[in-house]
Amino acid sequence: MTTTAFITHRDCWQHDMGAHHPECPDRLGAISDRLIASGLDVYLQFHDAPLADMEQLTRVHPREYVEHVKNSSPAHGIIHLDPDTAMSPGTLQAALRSAGAGCYATDLVMRGEANNAFCSIRPPGHHAERGRAMGFCFFNNVAIAARHALDAWNLSRVAIIDFDVHHGNGTEEILAGDERVLMCGIFQHPFYPYCGTENPAANMCNVPLPAGTRGDDFRQVVADIWMPRLREFRPEMIFISAGFDAHYEDDMASLGLVEPDYAWVTEQIKQVAVESAKGRIVSLLEGGYVLSALARSVTTHIKVLADL
Repeated sequence: MTTTAFITHRDCWQHDMGAHHPECPDRLGAISDRLIASGLDVYLQFHDAPLADMEQLTRVHPREYVEHVKNSSPAHGIIHLDPDTAMSPGTLQAALRSAGAGCYATDLVMRGEANNAFCSIRPPGHHAERGRAMGFCFFNNVAIAARHALDAWNLSRVAIIDFDVHHGNGTEEILAGDERVLMCGIFQHPFYPYCGTENPAANMCNVPLPAGTRGDDFRQVVADIWMPRLREFRPEMIFISAGFDAHYEDDMASLGLVEPDYAWVTEQIKQVAVESAKGRIVSLLEGGYVLSALARSVTTHIKVLADL
């Protein structure tokens, strides 16, 4: 039986960017409730996310930026680092837990204590650039985890798969040109953050999709573009920026994926992981803002990871 670790922390509920902000604490509650209602929770290995340390963070972000985020943490109220990215008193701990979750998941999988892992965390990370918070993100969780695998575990090649509806601009900015990493992403275009199509580096496999794209076209892109690149690259570990805001019901964007599409793409990723990475996958939550669709999609994704 596949052992899937589920990593989260109550601190991730304490990040609050204000009433009516779509990236809200209820997202994690919806996921937890759905896992329990589906009976999936009894099959998972639950772990508390640790705080990321400075060594882990500075593999990706300059120390000056990390200190800037820490020093910006308010004692009360909300302060904005970006028009849509704000810190509350609980944000810093949540961001450090979210960055630490991916590194801890990597350790669990590399030690053989879990076959794969899902990190139910917030704030998300894939828009955070080396020295800039944006798009609801402070630290780039998936890039931090990938660099941890490369530098702490001496892996030679890792892949990052990003199926969030928004381009993972921060991940690209951080890892472009790093030949140890292959990043494969789809994203609605033109759409926030309005990049990803201009002369990407050789290790970036960016596939923009027009508004209205449905599951069949998404699957074609994965089969025809992602999978050959992944098999040629032969990653030793795969990381997923698991955003579920490309869902048909998610009104933050205009793609049309549904739960069977998320199950199918997870199966494709697992096949590559089995072929070259000993099945090693770490998946980290990114977007997804309609609570029911998010919870159903995450549950579907985890079911496939756990072979249930």
